[in-house]
Amino acid sequence: MEIEYADRIKGLKASAIREILKFTADPSVISFAAGNPAPEAFPVKEIAEITADIFANDPIAALQYSVTEGYPALRTRLKKFVREHYHIGNESDDLIIMSGAQQGIELSCKVLCNEGDVVICEVPSFVGSLNSFKSFNARLVGVPVENGGMNLEKLEMALKENPRTKLIYVIPNFQNPSGTCMSLEKRKGLYDLAKKYGVMILEDNPYGDLRFDGEDIPSIKSFDEDGIVIYCGSFSKILAPGLRVGYLVADHDFLQKVVVGKQAADVHTNILAQMICERFLANYDMETHLANLKQIYKKKCGLMLSCIEQQFNPAVKHTVPEGGLFIWCTLPDGVDMMKFCSDAVQKKVAVVPGVAFMPYEDYASQSFRMNFSTPPDEQIIKGVEILGRMTKAL
Repeated sequence: MEIEYADRIKGLKASAIREILKFTADPSVISFAAGNPAPEAFPVKEIAEITADIFANDPIAALQYSVTEGYPALRTRLKKFVREHYHIGNESDDLIIMSGAQQGIELSCKVLCNEGDVVICEVPSFVGSLNSFKSFNARLVGVPVENGGMNLEKLEMALKENPRTKLIYVIPNFQNPSGTCMSLEKRKGLYDLAKKYGVMILEDNPYGDLRFDGEDIPSIKSFDEDGIVIYCGSFSKILAPGLRVGYLVADHDFLQKVVVGKQAADVHTNILAQMICERFLANYDMETHLANLKQIYKKKCGLMLSCIEQQFNPAVKHTVPEGGLFIWCTLPDGVDMMKFCSDAVQKKVAVVPGVAFMPYEDYASQSFRMNFSTPPDEQIIKGVEILGRMTKAL
């Protein structure tokens, strides 16, 4: 029998990143294609201690059903954490736990968007979020990211031209894939435009705690007085992505709709993982842990940037991130970017072509993404040297 697939899934394609990662199963391939935390960043000893204590003293709570909104102790502790560290959360807000930030992004779209409604996103943007929006048959409208974040003039033009816009999706801190950081001026300008046109903002912030240079910039949610910002946070980049624990902070009434949507998806997020996150916050020094992560990523980013500056053709431009996990490289006009990325894989170096991060297929890109967090130092040096020879032959 030939299967007739739903329209919402027909247009989705496998993640280009996941397809490229298949090549990295070959141990001889140097992968700059992943977005994984550095292996040395995981608090393995601490998580082992926490897990052993849970199963020695509170096993049933970890193995039994729980409430959809999230493990109560974690919600309480997280509310305090985001209020003290990010100045997020007011009387009309609540916080609920998600199965990773990806679920928070998908459920936000599910709650807000009917088929044909518009989601405005950055160009480039995170491919996982773009696929989530597409899965609900939302129409994507891209606004270019420039130095300091989204172009606000073009954002307002997009809002005027698309009255069915329901959501503006942004990654303000060390954006995936470009590594850029949105300025405070643009954050406030974006908020004002969203308020003016009656549109919600989905602020995705998985990398904000990984700033290793420059000064922290307040989140958009921190000056949300109108209940129009949905803040999406995650433990994936600060503890472990395999735990699949994220969270949303947003208007209480909006989150009640998200809870109903989540009940139709997975009932609740893994309770053992939530207990691990709660006890790490309660019993270990998160600030010291984050300082260690920043030191790791500052060193690795500095090494990759130094190698790029030494090895790459100067005609290839690149971002200089102040945090996060990624560097965005742009080839000169006229160079076939897809062929460059394909040739790199043949030479045993994997990068992600920029077209993977575009909201629609005909949006051209001359760029590719490089990840500095995952590969060991010796692979960074060797891989950039190989890519450098390729750029000099352009």
